[in-house]
Amino acid sequence: MAVTVAMRLDPSRFESVLCATRSVGKPTFEEDLRAAGVEIMRLDRRSRTDFAAWRPLFDYLRDGVHVLHAHKFGSNVWGTLLGRLARVPVVIAHEQSWASARSSTAGPFVRSTIDREVIARGADVFIAVSEADKRRMIEVEGIPSRRLRVIPNAVPAPVPAGHDVKAELGIPAGAPVVVTVCQLRPEKAVEVLVEAAALLRDRHPELRVLVAGEGAERGRLESLIEELGLADTVLLLGTRRDVPDILVAADVAVCCSDFEGTPLSVMEYMGAGKPVVATRVGGLPEVVQDGVHGLLVEPRDPVGLADALAHLLEEEPLRRRLGEAARIRQQTTFDLDAAVRRIEELYDQLFLSSGRLNRRHLEHLEP
Repeated sequence: MAVTVAMRLDPSRFESVLCATRSVGKPTFEEDLRAAGVEIMRLDRRSRTDFAAWRPLFDYLRDGVHVLHAHKFGSNVWGTLLGRLARVPVVIAHEQSWASARSSTAGPFVRSTIDREVIARGADVFIAVSEADKRRMIEVEGIPSRRLRVIPNAVPAPVPAGHDVKAELGIPAGAPVVVTVCQLRPEKAVEVLVEAAALLRDRHPELRVLVAGEGAERGRLESLIEELGLADTVLLLGTRRDVPDILVAADVAVCCSDFEGTPLSVMEYMGAGKPVVATRVGGLPEVVQDGVHGLLVEPRDPVGLADALAHLLEEEPLRRRLGEAARIRQQTTFDLDAAVRRIEELYDQLFLSSGRLNRRHLEHLEP
C-alpha cells in the first residue's frame, strides 16, 4: 500500500520519497517506483538497536519535509518519534491490521500500550483500514476515537498480461481451480485450505488449488501436502508477479486467515470478477458480504471451507453472479485512485491546520 500510494500521488503537487528501513528480498518494486518518479531512500538497518541508521532519515526530515506517512507498527513507532523530533508538520501512522498485535513480538500488552501512548499521542492521525479495526483500537487499546480515521485499503483492477497459467502448470482446461494469494505465515492458515482440498478431492478429482506466495510456513505446508497425498492437487507456486493471470485461471478465490484488516488480495480477487470464500474475521465481512460477493465461513474450519468451495464450484450461475457483484464492488468502493485522492485530501487538511510550520517548510512550497 505504501508503494502504490507513493506511485499514485499527484506528481504536480507532491514529491514522493519512499524510505525502506531494512533490506528486503524480491520483489522490491524499484523499477516501478523509479518509473513513477518516486525517490527511494534505504536505511539498511541491521537490527532493532541500529539507531545510527536512522540519521539520514532524520536529517532529511529536518530539511523541510511536510508530511511523514508511516506504515505498520515498527515504522509507526519510529516515524512518530523522529517526525516529532524533526518537527515535521504532519505525521500520519497507518496500521494495516490491528489484529496483527496478536502476533507482535513485543506482546499484545506492550504493543497496545505503545499504540496508545506513543503512536496515537504523537501522530496527527492514526489510520485504521476497517471499522472493525477502529472499534478494537478504541475498545481494547483505549485510543481516543478523535485520533483515528478509517481509510480502507484499495487496489487497481487487475490487468492480465495474457499468460496461460493453466497451460504452464499442465492443468486440464475443464479442471476446477481454487486460488489463494498470500504470504505463507501462520495467521494465513493455508493448512486449512490444504485440509479442505483433501475433503474435496473425491468429489472433484481434477481440482487444483494454487497457492501464490512465499514464507516461513512453506516447509510445513509441503509436509502436509505430502502426508495427505495432494502433490498433484495443491501447488505451491512461490512468489509470482503475474497474479492477474493466475486469477484468470481461477473459478473461486480464498482467504482463510485467522485475522485480517482489509486484505489487498481479496480486493484483487473481486476486481478480477471472482467469487470469494473468506473467513468471518476482522474487516473481511466489511469487504465481502455473505451471499452477495462470496461466502463467509468460520476460521479454522476445513469442513465449512470445503462445503463453501463445493457449493460455488458446483453452481456456475451462482459463481458468475457473485463474481460480477464482487467486481462492481471493487470498482465502486475499493478503487485505488479514489483511495489515494482521500489520502491527498487528508494531507492537505492536516497540513493547513498544522501548528508546526516554520520557514524551511514554507521555502520548499512552490508558489
